[in-house]
Amino acid sequence: MKIIRQFVPEDVCLKCQGCCRFKEADSVWSPCLLDEEVQSFLDKDMPPAYISANRRMMLKQDPITQGYVCPCLDIKNNKCQVYLTRPFECQLYPFLLNLRSGKVLLTVDLNCPYAKEKINSDEFRQYIAYLTQLLNTPAYKRILKDNPQIIQAYEEVTELIELDPGNEPK
Repeated sequence: MKIIRQFVPEDVCLKCQGCCRFKEADSVWSPCLLDEEVQSFLDKDMPPAYISANRRMMLKQDPITQGYVCPCLDIKNNKCQVYLTRPFECQLYPFLLNLRSGKVLLTVDLNCPYAKEKINSDEFRQYIAYLTQLLNTPAYKRILKDNPQIIQAYEEVTELIELDPGNEPK
């Protein structure tokens, strides 16, 4: 799987301190891993305790905020320790795959200040076209079909477009 081109510039992300932080230990926003990512993380000696039975990253308590953070986040410098091999859902964020009324939708989390600022821009529209095209390729349709755990029922997101999760021949 190739790395998804990022929408939010890295320098903007590093200043924000919004991502990778959660209010609850079992947050629906915690990154969910593809099957191949689970194995890859285990092969890289990530402790199995970091991955739940439902393939979510197990969050750890942040002693400063009393909230929770992704175990891959180095909170001292606000950097992901696995950035170059980060999970698919992390690459996709602030965009999310959402399940509504049996439909798979591409949505955006407007809690991301950059996405909220850019939502009416040409840059945003072009990125949505890029993501839609990418996620509708046979390779990504296969990933979505084989990993239904990454399609969640997120609340408080803005719906953008319905995706075609049609079944591709094996």
